[in-house]
Amino acid sequence: MSNDKQYKPATQAVWAGEQRLFEGNATQVPVVHSVSFGYDDMEEWMDVALGNKPGHIYSRNTNPTVDVFEEKVRVLEHAEAATSASTGMGIISSTLFTLLAPGDRVVSVKDTYGGTNRLFTEFLPRQNVNVTLCDTMDEDEVEAEVAKGCNVLYLETPTNPTIKIVDLERLARVGKAAGAVVIVDNTFATPINQNPLLLGADLVVHSATKFMGGHADALGGVVAGKEELIKRIYGYREIVGGTLHPMSAYLLLRGMKTMHLRIQRQNENAQALAEFLSGHPNVERVLYPGLPDHPGHDIARKQMRGFGGMLSFIVKGNTFEDASRCLTRLKLARRAANLGSVETIAGPPATTSHVECTAEERAAMGIPESLIRYSVGIEDVEDLKADLDQALR
Repeated sequence: MSNDKQYKPATQAVWAGEQRLFEGNATQVPVVHSVSFGYDDMEEWMDVALGNKPGHIYSRNTNPTVDVFEEKVRVLEHAEAATSASTGMGIISSTLFTLLAPGDRVVSVKDTYGGTNRLFTEFLPRQNVNVTLCDTMDEDEVEAEVAKGCNVLYLETPTNPTIKIVDLERLARVGKAAGAVVIVDNTFATPINQNPLLLGADLVVHSATKFMGGHADALGGVVAGKEELIKRIYGYREIVGGTLHPMSAYLLLRGMKTMHLRIQRQNENAQALAEFLSGHPNVERVLYPGLPDHPGHDIARKQMRGFGGMLSFIVKGNTFEDASRCLTRLKLARRAANLGSVETIAGPPATTSHVECTAEERAAMGIPESLIRYSVGIEDVEDLKADLDQALR
């Protein structure tokens, strides 16, 4: 979009990257399955290969369908550039391994997604990268650790699955002062509810599989931000080879056209369900930033346009069995390891976000075994309330 800043997110979600007709005057993005792209003119081929002229050489590197998806995310996140990978963890790991070398130091919080946490606790230390994980709610501790020296500051907000809120503006400022690259996982919020780059971050990552696609039928990951950083990440991902498939890119694009409508409905449903669950006799606690008593409520109001479609709640009894009984009785929820879809999805961290961790490791992260992560769908909210009530009772 030539003047993309003039349009609001609902318009960008539909039109970004698509304000032109495609091959044969197609109005919809074609799925280009071709592995390679041929040239009759050797000089033109060389210009494309060297990046001196737009075009494609090989779909492991770039692809026309994937390009449109990356452009739509770039516009929605107010970024200079974007690049993608086959999954969310594919882009997160590509980003971290691009930016960190032996002897470097990364500072993050304890409440990151389980796969990301495993990178911090197992894979990066193997490469002699120093990792410090801070109490997510202790921003003074994060600030102090960053000030000691830091190459990458990695944040996630709202966090998965404890729905904690991190002050992005404050910590991005701290990271910049230390010369760190500030990365934010924006999967739960989506660009509809939050734009970390506008709050000072250098890079924003998404598991596009979730709310972006919205239909649980396509895997993908994307990072957007400063062009110089994106070029480096693209270079790593290109060689490692975790390429986003053109068909997945097409499905993600199709889902993103209704993303604004879906997120609006999911925001409204989640708020209503959080308020309902807060008064339920069999619920110990509800974790949702839209509730005034949530510790991060004021920060969320400042940096988010909506509180999101994700909530968690702790079932009274405080055991995995208590959560399991409730989950088994739900009729309007998929018991599955996914989130962000049009249908409601529910599950415990033990089989979803932190399946890689032991019960003891989850406890150390402050994740109770009786916690249920509940990804709110677009169903009628009264039906969802009734379903939760019968399952809890």
